[in-house]
Amino acid sequence: MKSLASPKYSRIRIIGAASGLGAQDQACEDGPVAFHHSQAWHELEHHPLVDWGKTLFAPDNDGTSTTARIAELCHHLADEVALTLRADEFPVVIGGDHSIAIGTWSGIARVLGEPCGLLWIDAHLDSHTPETTYSGAIHGMPLACLLGRGDKRLLNIGLNGPQVSAAHTVILGPRSYEPEELEFLQRLGVRIIDSEQVLQRGFAACLDEAIAIVASAPAGFGVTLDLDAIDPRLAPGVGSPEPDGLVSYDVLTAMHWLATQAGLKALEIVEYNPDRDRHGVTAALISDLIEQILPAGKK
Repeated sequence: MKSLASPKYSRIRIIGAASGLGAQDQACEDGPVAFHHSQAWHELEHHPLVDWGKTLFAPDNDGTSTTARIAELCHHLADEVALTLRADEFPVVIGGDHSIAIGTWSGIARVLGEPCGLLWIDAHLDSHTPETTYSGAIHGMPLACLLGRGDKRLLNIGLNGPQVSAAHTVILGPRSYEPEELEFLQRLGVRIIDSEQVLQRGFAACLDEAIAIVASAPAGFGVTLDLDAIDPRLAPGVGSPEPDGLVSYDVLTAMHWLATQAGLKALEIVEYNPDRDRHGVTAALISDLIEQILPAGKK
């Protein structure tokens, strides 16, 4: 495997984003702390190129709205991600429900000075707006916000306008979504490679296409992985499990190859729900995913 992302990145900085405010099952708020205390992390934490930075928590409920509290956390997360990238360290954000992506990729866009490319690996499209949402849960809206549509409190956190480039965004592996989301994304030109295409074409071919699109973003790209993209029999500790899904081996292989791309700026792993994890297998998978982006020869 080639060096991590780009030769200038010498360390990985883990950032916890402990919030379940955007989800219907809010146990994902315990995910970052549970992973930080897991045996899987303890086996990784002594690696000389990996540090756990800060764990950010959602603001206390002081009577403000859930959306306002998520917005505050996302502003803080964007700040922390931006500081990490500017220090020539590689941010790995551990969540928390997927609404935190608004903060992560806004921070990246702020440093890049333009919208980034994004590989969104997920069982869902996460592209509802307040007008189309069925549940009202904000973890079903973050990609729309990053593309410039949504509650104004969740927009323009890193840049004015979109934080990610629709032309360089790919959603890989979705298998549960509503028509309103699909129509919105198709209108913007976001590439969707759903689970049926993965079965028909094979994971490797779909990954090759996805990398070609996101890695062509001029300023760089990132990867956000919702653990529910993976078959829940293999990764049970997730917030919104859906039947079937990707195979762990394929996702690990994807991380290995993504780490060879010079434009990779950050990784985000979200929706870890320790209440549903069995024997720590999902925590172990998170650790294995992080190992895939370690610089070669220094494991």
